[in-house]
Amino acid sequence: MATDGVSLFCGIELGARIERAETDLIATGSAAAASRLGSEAGFVLPIGGGVASFADIGSPLNKVAGLGFGGVPEASEFDEIERQFAKRDTPVQVELAHLADPALGELLTERGYRLAGFENVLGRAITGAPAAVAPAGVRVRPSGEDEFGLWLDILADGFAHPDSQGVVSHEEFPREIIADAMRDLTTAAGVQRYVAVHDGQVAGGASMRVADGIAQLTGAATLPAHRRNGIQSALLAARLTEAAATGCDIAVITTQPGSKSMQNAQRSGFDFLYTRAVLIKKFPA
Repeated sequence: MATDGVSLFCGIELGARIERAETDLIATGSAAAASRLGSEAGFVLPIGGGVASFADIGSPLNKVAGLGFGGVPEASEFDEIERQFAKRDTPVQVELAHLADPALGELLTERGYRLAGFENVLGRAITGAPAAVAPAGVRVRPSGEDEFGLWLDILADGFAHPDSQGVVSHEEFPREIIADAMRDLTTAAGVQRYVAVHDGQVAGGASMRVADGIAQLTGAATLPAHRRNGIQSALLAARLTEAAATGCDIAVITTQPGSKSMQNAQRSGFDFLYTRAVLIKKFPA
């Protein structure tokens, strides 16, 4: 994919802006889960400029996100959050940007959090309409509510058969958990879904959310039988085109270190912005 050649530097201000968008995504999705579950609802608690979220048992929205751009929390704040997670027999997972307040790493380590892995945040400046990408036989279109199950099957199958390249994720979610989270994010947070059709067959799926001028590329997968046909590049280009049309000035994507997704993003003009350390505290600890 051709790019406009604008290299993107990420300082603390831009990092904080991206983390605020991530925090809002998690909080909004978790609030939607609370509406769905009623008396079995979890919680959303502000902390350190971010949010501690528990949406449902096993949900990918169960985490502390955006921490470290609004001051260092008091010990009592961590005490309360840890109590809430412990009551639900769920470890606390903190995703901490390396641009956040450096005091937090030491504080979390002292409280018994252990490093479980890393994830990389990449970004691309959007300064105009991106170049079109049209691999032979591939077409990308929005995915309607009537094919939510099909779209979900694509992502579940794609994630169940990941590329062997790069660091393996420490997380794995059942199909029904992904389905609930995506329905909540689509309904409440405005996440948009897309499918890629290859030679007449649905071959890939992706999603995106627009918030505060940021296009959050919130997931993509290609069915194993259709890989190496430009599906990911086409899905990426389609979302960037829509992001530009809605006035976004930046697109961001989160990947596993050294993964094929990271390689594809960099080939498509994305710059490495920062790393999030994934720190987990299990109970009892």
